[in-house]
Parts: sequence; structure tokens; C-alpha cells
Amino acid sequence: MREQFPVKVTADTIASSANAAAKGRGPAPVHLWNPPHCGDLDMHIARDGTWYYQGSPINRPAMVRLFSNILRKDGDAYVLVTPVEKVGITVEDAPFVAEDFEVSGAGADQVLTFETHVGDHVAVGDETPIRVEIDPESEEPTPYVTVRANLEARITRKAFYRLVELATHQEVDGESQFGVFSSGVFFPFLPSEAVA
Repeated sequence: MREQFPVKVTADTIASSANAAAKGRGPAPVHLWNPPHCGDLDMHIARDGTWYYQGSPINRPAMVRLFSNILRKDGDAYVLVTPVEKVGITVEDAPFVAEDFEVSGAGADQVLTFETHVGDHVAVGDETPIRVEIDPESEEPTPYVTVRANLEARITRKAFYRLVELATHQEVDGESQFGVFSSGVFFPFLPSEAVA
């Protein structure tokens, strides 16, 4: 009897497993899968949202979309997960980029719905909040929106400027803060301790 060696995990084998597991549209139920960790893949997502494999950009949008649907964050690590394998990848900033958004309603009842560069649509609310990180050296804001299960999209500068135009002052814990409403929730642009 011949000794069997595990199949080397590559982007193609992951894509094949992901394709086989795909059921309809949208993200796969990666939270339900607990396959063995098969090491790290030479894949990374740049700050601008470009996916790279072995140093070359992945230029097929359908392939990027497929990989984005099996992405999961385990602690601080990003992994691609299928029912049969799990591999680590590197993410430079956030795995997604929120390119633009639509507004429905007005005031505290408005709903902001972002679209990511891979076609996800996310309505901002309690489980999909906006947060803004301030660079301690440059004091530049970097806004993010949660897309799903601890996976965030960095909001583009253009979209953030549009958000600022919609922003209003609201009293939070006795202090006036500047931010936006979505789905009945107020999201300040600065953390409370930064507003004085």
C-alpha cells in the first residue's frame, strides 16, 4: 500500500474547495467550519483592497469575490476557511474597502448602506458599526465599517468626506460629539477621550 501524502494547499485547491462548498450567493458559513490549519498561504490583501498571490495581483474579480466569501478572522489572524482546510493569509489593514454608500431616510432614522470593492452591501447599525481610528502621529482619521463577523472595510476618503457632510453634533455621556446616525444608532467620529 502506498503512503499517502497530504495535498499541497494552493490558491487553486482553496478555490476549488470553496467553489464546492458555495451555496448560492454571499459569504459561506465559515463560522460553522472547523477544519485543520494547513499552514499559511503566500497571499495578502494590500491596504487598497488588492489581493495578491505569490506577489502577483489576482486580477479576476470572481476569484477575489470567492476568496472574500471564505475569509474569517480568528483572533488577530486572518484565514481562508473551507469545510476541509484552513490557511492563514496576511492583511495589511482591513480586508475590504468601503467605496461608497447610499442614504435612505433622514435624521436619526436614516440608514447608511455601504458597498465594498468586492460587492458586499452592509447597512450600518449595532452589529455593523462605524469606528474611526486616529493616527497618534499625524492625527489623521481612518474610518472603518464592520462588514461581518469582525471583518472590517476601510472607508475611502471620498466616502468619509460624504459622511462628514451628513454628520451632526450629538450629546454622548454629557459631551457634544460629532458623528452620524444610522439605523437609530449614533456613531461618533472621535472616541470620547479625544473630544475635549
